[in-house]
Amino acid sequence: MRVMVFAKATEASESGVPPTAEAFEAMDRFTEELVAAGVLVAGAGLKSSAEAKRIDYDGPARTVTDGPFAEARELIAGFSIWEVKDMDEAVAWARRCPNLMPGPSAVELWPFLEAEDLAEFLTPEELATPREGDRGKLGVA
Repeated sequence: MRVMVFAKATEASESGVPPTAEAFEAMDRFTEELVAAGVLVAGAGLKSSAEAKRIDYDGPARTVTDGPFAEARELIAGFSIWEVKDMDEAVAWARRCPNLMPGPSAVELWPFLEAEDLAEFLTPEELATPREGDRGKLGVA
């Protein structure tokens, strides 16, 4: 199963406080472990919401809002995609992840919708035919 791992923003990350050199080194070691185990599919840190845009949809209307956005605890500071056998394995890996920021922080683990989750909307041929580059999963370009 694939999970999206969201590193939640903190007041420190939103204000541009960088992680310490030790925290970066710890994250590099953790990332190397994920790669060696074949778990890490992709990942990246994100700039603060001051450099972001939000697009709100209401029927055909589109409203663009420039960052920064309020409520740092609701924002994302980074992400990764992991390929794991189940949510228990994802939680086990997440528990080992270093805390990059001073003070409290959080990650969220969200499972991907996979082809089998949408089986009632797909033909048997669509379910059985992997698409190039996505290992047969939906949602990956």
